[in-house]
Parts: sequence; C-alpha cells; structure tokens
Amino acid sequence: MKDIQSHRKDEHVSLAEHFYQDQAKAGFQQVRILPNSLPEIDKAQINLKSQFGGIVTDCPFYIEAMTGGSSYTGKLNASLARIAKATHLAMAVGSQSVALKQPALQSTFETVRKINPDGVIAANIGANHSAVDAQKAIDMIDANLLEVHINAAQEIVMPEGDRQFNWLTNIKEIVQSVSVPVIVKEVGFGMTKQTMQKLAAIGVQSINVAGHGGTNFVKIENERRHDKVYGYLQDYGITTVESLLESQALQNKLHILACGGIRTPLDMTKSFALGAEMVGIAGKILHSLLREGEEQTIQMITDWQEQLADLLTLQGASSIKQLNCQNLVFDAALRDYCGQRKIEIN
Repeated sequence: MKDIQSHRKDEHVSLAEHFYQDQAKAGFQQVRILPNSLPEIDKAQINLKSQFGGIVTDCPFYIEAMTGGSSYTGKLNASLARIAKATHLAMAVGSQSVALKQPALQSTFETVRKINPDGVIAANIGANHSAVDAQKAIDMIDANLLEVHINAAQEIVMPEGDRQFNWLTNIKEIVQSVSVPVIVKEVGFGMTKQTMQKLAAIGVQSINVAGHGGTNFVKIENERRHDKVYGYLQDYGITTVESLLESQALQNKLHILACGGIRTPLDMTKSFALGAEMVGIAGKILHSLLREGEEQTIQMITDWQEQLADLLTLQGASSIKQLNCQNLVFDAALRDYCGQRKIEIN
C-alpha cells in the first residue's frame, strides 16, 4: 500500500492540474505598464542575469518547487530537470520531508542532480524541521540553495496537517547553520510587511512572497478532505502583487523573490518593476509538461526568455533592475489597498 505522504504528493499534482486556470488572479490585471515610445536602446544591450538567493543566474525566472516523493512525481522531477538543463534555468524541488522519513524515496529527488549536474538547484523543506534535517535535504541533492517553506494555511486545511506553528526558532537555526543560502517562501498565501520584518530580524536575507492567485493549496487540501468544510477559505491570503507592494520598504535590506500566478513574461516584467529580483513559475510549467510534453515546454520557456528581452527593450531597460514602480499605474482597488496598509510606492 502506498504511504500516505507519497499518495499526497500524487494528489497534489493531480489537483493542481485539475484546478489550473490560464488566467490567474494574482493581481497583475490591476497593474498597467506605461509605454515608452522612445526606448533608445538596442536589444543586444539587454542583460537578463539576476540573483537567486544571492547566486547569479543567467535568467531572472526559475522552475519553482513542485514535486518529488513518489514514483510518479520522481519521473516529473526528472522531466523538470531535463527542461531546466536545456533552458539553463535554476529549479527547486518539492518538499523533501517525505524522503527524510523514507530514504527509499530519496531517488525521486536525487534524479534532479544526476540529470543536471551543473545546474543551480534549490532543496526544499518545511519550517517545522530542524537545521539537521535541513542540511540532510541539501546534501541529498547537492543543492546550491535551500527553500524553507511556510504554509500554515495549507497545514490547517490539510486533513493530516500540522497544528503547531512555532517556526521562527527553527528558521533562525537553519539560516545560521546550513551550508548554503536560505530562501524563506510562502506557498501561495502571500506575506505582509510584518511577516517579512520578523524574518529579517532573525537573519533571513532572501524571501519569496509567494502570493495568492496561482496554485491554491486551500482548494487542493480541501478537495482531499471527506467533509470539504474549508471551501470558504479559498480566497484566503493576499495576492502576489499585494505581497510585492508589502515588501517595498524592505527591498533595500532583503532579496525579494515572487511566485504565484505568474503566467507570462508581462507578469514577470511587472513583478520586476514591483521589486522582485527573481520570479518562480510552477503551475504554468507543470500544465505545459503534462499537456504538451518536455520539448514543447522547453520551447515555451525559450520563447519566454526571448520575449522577456523584447519587453525590457520596449521599456528602454537594459536589465530588470532598471524597472521600478515609476513604470506602473495601479487601479483604484490596488491604490486603496496601499492606502489602508500605509504603503508608500517608491
């Protein structure tokens, strides 16, 4: 009989695809980019290099954590690793907690490093784990970085989820102890300025705000419940755009990353203008892999890289750092959000 954690990994992939929507609700439709009719730049000048938790990468987006922990998801990890290698993207694996409990499942994560020996790869573990476990996850795949995910809302709705959330001590010990840079990330419910301040205070230097609007783990976990009583929480959290706005005052102190409902190079460009140094893509890439296969997904990503350079050219920006909020116009609802949250747009 399949272990419940491995079965959950398969369910997560199946339900993420079941609930996938081409039009996300991450707030990007509330943001418009002002045109620059005189870009005064040559596309050959565009430099797409960025930093992933302090590590320089060739491209400012990466394959966000999704999978691993079962036979089926191990095969998906292998596919994603081949895609990452072909497109020179960094990638993160899904939560390795299951492999720490069951060493036989480590191969479903180790395959990523075997296929892509020179790639930038992030390990992944929950904030309920110790620094010792975190280092084991890193060593398992010879990771360049570690994502520590915080997912209280998901755990509450998950039938077998945790109910104890005293995580700051663990995160502090992990940051101070492990051998690679650490990124603390939400899983799709967004982060407020206050949460980011607490993380910064314990030494966290990189944060992925991971907002609402993409893969919805309340919907996924509620679907896994027999009683399905948490449907009313499916809109819980703040969007990716709102989360990036929350980060404004901390962007000179922290590396800010974003994911959650990012579907196009235009969404990426808006994220960079809002202060993200790097964006993660999960749902769109998984959807393409499952529906179209590896080769088509590689082509989609290659097209994105070309189109992202086109959009920077259109804005007259030679790098993503030259994009900022002065390039943007917000709708009334987003301006109202900023007013209530006392967010000043720099």
